[in-house]
Amino acid sequence: MVPVSVVIITYNEERNISRCIESVKTWAAEIVVVDSGSTDRTCEIAATMGAKIIHHAFEGHIEQKNFAASQAQNDWVLSLDADEAVDEELSESIQRVMKKPQADGYTMNRLNNYCGTFIWHGAWYPDTKLRLWNRHKGKWAGINPHDRYEMQPGAVIQHIQGHILHYSYQSVAEHKKKAAYFAKIAAEAYFKANKRSNFWKLVIHPTTRFIRDFILKSGFLDGKKGLQIAAITAGEVYRKYRHLLKLQKQARSKF
Repeated sequence: MVPVSVVIITYNEERNISRCIESVKTWAAEIVVVDSGSTDRTCEIAATMGAKIIHHAFEGHIEQKNFAASQAQNDWVLSLDADEAVDEELSESIQRVMKKPQADGYTMNRLNNYCGTFIWHGAWYPDTKLRLWNRHKGKWAGINPHDRYEMQPGAVIQHIQGHILHYSYQSVAEHKKKAAYFAKIAAEAYFKANKRSNFWKLVIHPTTRFIRDFILKSGFLDGKKGLQIAAITAGEVYRKYRHLLKLQKQARSKF
């Protein structure tokens, strides 16, 4: 099997890190944890389970993940968040394709667990992610906090079976708090990228997002939790454009 480095970025993830590492430790050639200043037992737990710990100040989700990938000793990298784990089917798929890789990168589906329930519809499934790749053939990109891995032109990408299990939020309150955090970061990234907001974007974008996720993507099939996810996501979009509008006004007031 071609050696695979599993890289994980962390910050106060003591409730999740052991599950994440446990899901890959039997076949990972190395496990690299890049921590951005945890004050809990994250690093202690990870080190006890055999992970290599690297301390690095957080500069952004994209920047942190690119740094983490650069710390891998092997060409092939599986990138996971601390609140994720590899299920048995995906573990078997990875070991099988790594016996003789036929592609430069591999995508897989992510199955999100929301308040104790796995979500099978809406914008949250199949939530396909490119997470296994030759680190010399691409890099993390996108607009913070919504990162994505981009392969070089001409790179071959294949899909493998199994799931990344994502234990997203334990409560609706936690989801709302994180949505507000993401909205602020996204607005600031948009502003730096010269993207702009206006009244119509405040109205249209949240509304279309809710319709897309809850109705067109069948989020209603997940019942009350599907409604909560769609509503909070739409609210996050609204907050993003509202904060962006605030940044625009602040910039104009300086002149």
